[in-house]
Amino acid sequence: MNKSLLTNLCAAAVIGVGLLLDTPWREPVLSMGMFALAGGITNWLAIHMLFEKVPGLYGSGVITARFSEFRTAIEKLVMEQFFNQQSLDRFVSEMLDDKRDHQLDFSEIIDQTDLNPVFDNLVATIMESSFGSMLSMVGGAKALNPLKEPFVRKMQHSLNDIAHSEHFQQHLREKLSSGPVSDDLYRQIYAIVHSRLEELTPLMVKQMIQDLIRQHLGWLVVWGGVFGGLIGLLTSFLPL
Repeated sequence: MNKSLLTNLCAAAVIGVGLLLDTPWREPVLSMGMFALAGGITNWLAIHMLFEKVPGLYGSGVITARFSEFRTAIEKLVMEQFFNQQSLDRFVSEMLDDKRDHQLDFSEIIDQTDLNPVFDNLVATIMESSFGSMLSMVGGAKALNPLKEPFVRKMQHSLNDIAHSEHFQQHLREKLSSGPVSDDLYRQIYAIVHSRLEELTPLMVKQMIQDLIRQHLGWLVVWGGVFGGLIGLLTSFLPL
């Protein structure tokens, strides 16, 4: 049972208890339960809208709607840090080695690549969406900082899978061995990287981000229920 469902069930249970109570406890318990349920459901819907398109709700499905920007950020990072001139010189040297069958190893470069700009781009996308105002209530972009480390690890793992896949290695070798090393080498490698990233679909991008952060965003529902319940309790004591 996930945190979101548990929070909303607890809020509904409080409402049920409130309906069974007599005054003077009935009103404060009912208010606390209803406000908690409203806060929990609202935050759950906001998280759902971040990943899924909801008909009639503007701004929903922001991850899939803007997946091309996320993909472009990855492409820029790979070409600027992964395939810089120093790296290309080393790759060519390995290709000219007598051991033609050994796999080109990109692990060290990937591990040293700064993936923070990709995470920052993702956070900026979330904050610019309809979910941004909701997230601002619980700390804004800082609330996503705990996700940075697992996100970077996941991205490094994904880049390693792409760079050491048979398809990528084969195409890279074909490009490097098709003629003399020249100024168009960068463009040739860019074409490989671009074609690989073009294979990413909105669904794949959504699933990748969803696996990374959805479980952490569940705490927004918990705190939405907690603060909603406290607000409901306080308002029940305000004079009409």
